[in-house]
Amino acid sequence: MYATASALYIDEMGYAMSRLEIDSDHCEDGNGIHEESSSGQSKMPSTFLDNEIAQITKLKSNPHQQLVQVGTGRPQLPVSPVKMLAGRESNYSGRGRFSSADRCHLLSRYLPVNGPWPIDQMSSRAYVSQFSADGSLFIAGFQGSHIRIYNVDRGWKVQKNILAKNLRWTITDTCLSPDQRYLAYASMSPIVHIVNAGSAETESLANVTEIHDGLDFSSNDYGGYSFGIFCVKFSKDGRELVAGSSDNSIYVYDLEANKISLRILAHTSDVNTVCFADETSHLIYSGSDDSFCKVWDRRCLIAKAKPAGVLMGHLEGITFIDTRGDGRYFISNGKDQTIKLWDIRKMSSNVTCPGYRSYEWDYRWMDYPPQAKDLTHPCDQSVATYRGHSVLRTLIRCYFSPAFSTGQKYIYTGSHNACVYIYDLVSGAQVATLKHHKSPVRDCSWHPFNTMLVSSSWDGDVVKWEFAGSGDRPASLSKRVWTRHFYDEYI
Repeated sequence: MYATASALYIDEMGYAMSRLEIDSDHCEDGNGIHEESSSGQSKMPSTFLDNEIAQITKLKSNPHQQLVQVGTGRPQLPVSPVKMLAGRESNYSGRGRFSSADRCHLLSRYLPVNGPWPIDQMSSRAYVSQFSADGSLFIAGFQGSHIRIYNVDRGWKVQKNILAKNLRWTITDTCLSPDQRYLAYASMSPIVHIVNAGSAETESLANVTEIHDGLDFSSNDYGGYSFGIFCVKFSKDGRELVAGSSDNSIYVYDLEANKISLRILAHTSDVNTVCFADETSHLIYSGSDDSFCKVWDRRCLIAKAKPAGVLMGHLEGITFIDTRGDGRYFISNGKDQTIKLWDIRKMSSNVTCPGYRSYEWDYRWMDYPPQAKDLTHPCDQSVATYRGHSVLRTLIRCYFSPAFSTGQKYIYTGSHNACVYIYDLVSGAQVATLKHHKSPVRDCSWHPFNTMLVSSSWDGDVVKWEFAGSGDRPASLSKRVWTRHFYDEYI
């Protein structure tokens, strides 16, 4: 899948001047999804997110009504931080403190858009970059066999430099176990390797300085390295791994039994993305090049071996899925240049409207056909659609913003045009575009608690964006201490 792209796509190395664009027409309380025509001209909002998730998002990120009404005049959104602090000190809400919604309303106004400040630069493409669940670690995986684990709290010091074993084409995915002790990494091979991320060894050379245990996802039917793994994720309890592969299948690996516990021939093309829907691990979401998202209930698979439901709406293959964590909503990035928001309660029992094409193209080396930009799926079951970024050359990833600091009110994504895009989930407005890289941004990650976002690109750069600080120098330790003090004392 990736081999052709290597020959046809040449990266430009080096740093670019950073520039932030924020849409001036973004409104905190907007309702329209902004669509773009094939001419590239923006249309007026034409679709409304009148859905339960819009109300949930507002409840999680709107301040207490008493804080809204601090002072004279009618209630206004957003409420200024000064008014909210004054209301808290005067105990207008009757709680004597900020609620989680108050905190999200305050913090979500300060997007991580200043910078960038360099973290690392490698001579090979960055494919994966993710914060750990507690934000103390950051993992970046590169095509040149390297995976680096950075200690965020110790000035981004490289805590472990991993040289991958039996790498095929690139590091396609990495995942840190919930207890942050082990790191799983995958490539275009049915072998997923496990590294002890918590060991004292800084240089982890596969089976030289440390053992990289290999988990074989292949069955006897394949007899060797006949397929690759695009995506791998730990279950919430750390006992299982779920993986999506180029043999159209979903695999679940039982780490305690050290064997495959489940294989589902899930799609008719590559399974590019897969994840557990929530912490129970009963539901699995999958996305494929066949353009369908599917929901799998493991409690019913033995009886019927069919998906619990199918969600249609993408016109092209799906590159990534991110779950909201509630077992109900998720988002997907598609090669039709859109992100779609899904509610699994809208799913069908089977494919009722097959995907179709009136054009021929290959996203690995061709631009998206202009005549396809205005097409819509006749059986679109998605809740909302977000446009503006580009999904070409590689499996671009998208995510919900953190629950702690934003109430998941934003969606953010990498892009082939070397930018990071941030959308308002409810209004669909593009609220920020982060510009620095010279090559596609395949992955990016928003810190779970701090106002910080890290982007990584095929240009080899790993950089961070923050709210605090401005200019051309890294944020100082005093600013990081001030940020923590702000959380502790004022949030």
